[in-house]
Amino acid sequence: MMKYKTEEEFLKNYDSSKYRTPDGYTSDIAIFTIVSEKVLEKAPPKMTLNIMLIKRAEKDSDNNPNIEGGKWALPGGFVDAPKKETAYMAAKRELKEETNVEGLHIKHFGVYDEFGRDPRGWMISNAFYAIVPDQNIGQRQANDDAAEVELFDIEEVFKLDLAFDHRKIITDALKSIKKEMIQSTVAKNFLPKEFTLSELQRVLLTVGEDPRISNDSVFFTKAPKLPFIEKVMDEEGKPKKTNRNSFRPSQLYTFNDFEIIESIYH
Repeated sequence: MMKYKTEEEFLKNYDSSKYRTPDGYTSDIAIFTIVSEKVLEKAPPKMTLNIMLIKRAEKDSDNNPNIEGGKWALPGGFVDAPKKETAYMAAKRELKEETNVEGLHIKHFGVYDEFGRDPRGWMISNAFYAIVPDQNIGQRQANDDAAEVELFDIEEVFKLDLAFDHRKIITDALKSIKKEMIQSTVAKNFLPKEFTLSELQRVLLTVGEDPRISNDSVFFTKAPKLPFIEKVMDEEGKPKKTNRNSFRPSQLYTFNDFEIIESIYH
């Protein structure tokens, strides 16, 4: 039997106490970059995927023991509800407050709401990620709740004592950036304007092995036919080449403005 006749009447008598609400609503941010290191003079540089983490301070702002203090974690913190902040807004603010990094285009990739993920109670976190050139986070500096901020090779990250469920969040973030790397031209952010196919291949492989990319015969046969890259020509209209990474000249390529609508390296 209907108890209320109108929506307004129902809302006026609505009792939210019948439902369990979270003890906190937070945002966590996974920021990745690719670090390039020249190892040999005539060889492509070694490229490794890195992630930016903070070390949680031992004490909070009130000088009380900080939860998970001393552990490495993703930058993040609580959404400011009184200011009607969204999770996205909180992510941008916390990133600036804890690491001094701002101006990045971050993307949402997951919600983490399992009971027990935080000893303080039922905390729901929205997770965001970005993969950016190192110079975009060059101003990083530990502030606020962060005692340190560092870049870690992704292979080293899982050997650290990570806070909360950040091991799982980072694992999921890696899946997201791997998908983005092979479904967009984000690789161009980590390459010179004119690059070789070997350099492109090395950037793509930083996010994980893919047989269609790691297999040289497959990749070097398929890559020159990709619609979003084209050969660079010299002033005489001849293919432009370089020997910066090998003794044998290699063809240079550049990205064009081709619109990507599906997975591009497959």
